[in-house]
Amino acid sequence: MAEDFITGLKQIIEHLKVEDIMSQDPQTLTPEKTLWHAKEIMRLRKISGVPIVDEGGKLIGIVSIEDIIIALEGGYIRDPIKEHMTRNVVYLQPHDNVETAMEYFERYGFGRFPVLDREKKLVGVVTKEDILRGILKWFSTVYTHDERRNNVLESDYYYRSLITGEPLDKKGADFAFEIDYTDVNLAGVGAAKLKSFLTEKGLPSDTVRRISIATYEAETNVVIHSGSCGVIYCFLSDSSVKVRVEDYGKGIEDVELAMQEGYSTAPDHVRELGFGAGMGLANMKRFSDKMMIVSEVGKGVIVEMLFYFERSGDSGNPKGNQNP
Repeated sequence: MAEDFITGLKQIIEHLKVEDIMSQDPQTLTPEKTLWHAKEIMRLRKISGVPIVDEGGKLIGIVSIEDIIIALEGGYIRDPIKEHMTRNVVYLQPHDNVETAMEYFERYGFGRFPVLDREKKLVGVVTKEDILRGILKWFSTVYTHDERRNNVLESDYYYRSLITGEPLDKKGADFAFEIDYTDVNLAGVGAAKLKSFLTEKGLPSDTVRRISIATYEAETNVVIHSGSCGVIYCFLSDSSVKVRVEDYGKGIEDVELAMQEGYSTAPDHVRELGFGAGMGLANMKRFSDKMMIVSEVGKGVIVEMLFYFERSGDSGNPKGNQNP
């Protein structure tokens, strides 16, 4: 168990990029502002440093909390930033991997690093907290890798939630729909029925919208790719909706490849009907709060998605109001 965790962590660190975890649109100051301004920004934003940029957005320096302490002790806190900022700034680039960022934190001991594009323009800031949040986010969206697919559809996971591991009573599902894979024009009927069902239950409209889009994509994948019948299950709780879509067909040979936007194995006649654009799994991930896929070639696919909501207006939705 511990070895699996460490292996998974190494795989995440290897593939996760700085641009995936960095805080975008960071608070900045221009060099003519005073160290007092920097101190107030750090106090109000609860941050340990402020990047200094020119009029074109290029990084020219940085002011840290240590600089502020020294300025207070030296009595020059009202001086312009340009007279005391650190000019030789250590920075990261968007395509650096998280392992590089972690090495920087260990090597330099700074609390944050600016992220610069090729033109040296500031595009973000990375802290240790950003790294932790990024790794946790990736763990919350779990995909099964090749080594876990062996006999997976005969395993205990078939009768348990892929996300929580709890026993799954499919017969007691709040909603169930059998997918007809023989007619591509029927793709989406189950998602539409689920949308009506959830609307009647009084769920927030934005949550219903997210669920219906993700379910539509999952249902369409069954019709287009599986060559088999399938089932949509829905389980309701006070604060979340769990949707599980199963089929018993061809399976996915490479889940990670299938997750890439634009990748599709749909035949030409299906594409001509407007399906198979290669956004199905990507949209499921985008609109769900947690998602897990289990597949074995020749035995089918299970997709499970979790959606959080608040009945008072969905204010607790981690995904927010997103457009496709």
